[in-house]
Amino acid sequence: MSENIYLPRMAAIHSMRPETVDVTTFRVTIDGSDGIGKFEYKSGQFAQVSVLGVGEAPIAITSSPTRPDAIEFSIRRVGELTNALHELEPMDEIGIRGPFGNFFPLKDMEGQNLLIIGGGIGLSPLRSVILNVFDNRAKYGKIDIIYGARSPQDLIFTSEYEEWQEVDNTRLHLTVDRGDEEWKGNVGLVPTFLREINPSPENTTSITCGPPIMIKFVIEALHELGFSSERIITTLERRMKCGVGKCGRCNIGSKYVCLDGPVFTLKQLEEMPSD
Repeated sequence: MSENIYLPRMAAIHSMRPETVDVTTFRVTIDGSDGIGKFEYKSGQFAQVSVLGVGEAPIAITSSPTRPDAIEFSIRRVGELTNALHELEPMDEIGIRGPFGNFFPLKDMEGQNLLIIGGGIGLSPLRSVILNVFDNRAKYGKIDIIYGARSPQDLIFTSEYEEWQEVDNTRLHLTVDRGDEEWKGNVGLVPTFLREINPSPENTTSITCGPPIMIKFVIEALHELGFSSERIITTLERRMKCGVGKCGRCNIGSKYVCLDGPVFTLKQLEEMPSD
């Protein structure tokens, strides 16, 4: 991280990969000519991404630190800044500040099975975990990835699914809220699908990210399946704005999501004020 946390580093867009009609994965590089060195981060952290003259926003890092050639962000077009980002082209530059926040405790999960549950654009920060554990495959037990979206057209990272399913002792389970004539997979909400898959909680940690309502019912399902609050990990990244604990938008009791999170165990959340 730069000594001046408010000063963005300039990153060149290497490529822009459309995921859906409104989600694009930006692959960017920092040449290091600013003398600060490599942009080093861990899975679960985020960065402030900016377009000069437009603004900035906290964005989850989609890539894995095990693949340091570039940094990736999967960004949905939802407002002025994200619209401006989607209008850029390869070789254009964006600003990056960070990394900020804490990270998924992958070291503590070594030797365990992993249950990764994502919904919609919530698969973006989880992809960093997925690629990280794939690159350290021998350190973990079996991996189950459950992912759902509103429709087949809303699924992201579809070009990678075949590669994921070929990883040893890994299963990918896909579902959509509404199918179409070409969809041959499961149709149903993620929490319902989770119950149908019925994963064992034995020596298993669950990581989930998605819309808040999905996370709520996924947590309920995990409790029904026997997962303890210590073994359920999620993120609160939608609450953040400044990234450095100054604006107060993400304050919950004595905690700031951007500083103390965005990654929390459910046990930690249960000890915080209801909000």
